[in-house]
Amino acid sequence: MLTVHHLGISQSERIVWLCEELGLDYALKLYERRADNRLAPDEYKALHPMGIAPVITDGELVLGESGAICEYICARYGGGRLTPGPDDPDFADHLFWFHWSNGTFMTTLMMQLVLNAGGEGNPAAVFVGDRARRGWAVAEARLGEAPFFGGRELTTADIMLVYCLTTSRAFRGASLEGYPNLQAYLQRIGARPAYQRAMAKAEPGMAPMLA
Repeated sequence: MLTVHHLGISQSERIVWLCEELGLDYALKLYERRADNRLAPDEYKALHPMGIAPVITDGELVLGESGAICEYICARYGGGRLTPGPDDPDFADHLFWFHWSNGTFMTTLMMQLVLNAGGEGNPAAVFVGDRARRGWAVAEARLGEAPFFGGRELTTADIMLVYCLTTSRAFRGASLEGYPNLQAYLQRIGARPAYQRAMAKAEPGMAPMLA
């Protein structure tokens, strides 16, 4: 049985949403963050050597890393859905945004969060802050060109990126003011029944951060 191990307010919400979009039969196990430091509990850290979310189990398999999990689930259970093939005109765009999400954007946002905790004036924080601003700008520009990051239809590029635009902002207080394309996009995502089901299951006490 495919089991999604979801740590509250974390990237693993992506995997819940993916399973809902694909209409899969899966089990969901929820883990609350520790009250003292808001990190994952020991039970979650014990699932995988990295000790971070997301993690899935599938029989004897234990797999971490958002992108790897998305590819595994789509290849094994998705029947080609949400992943344009090489002959699809959106193939290259899908690949770029799918990998850009954690390879560049989320990494930059995490660095910004850590560096900003050290106070203002840090040259590294200035560099990362500029990189983050460019990231938000290219995401905004992309959604002026296409309805979804991957192109004409929802793909796993969107599954990967929406967390960066929504729930991750809970840690930084970032605003979407000045990003009308992103705001309109998130309203479209929020209207999707699969997204609504996923967030109700993954974060039952938290309204999705769609604005």
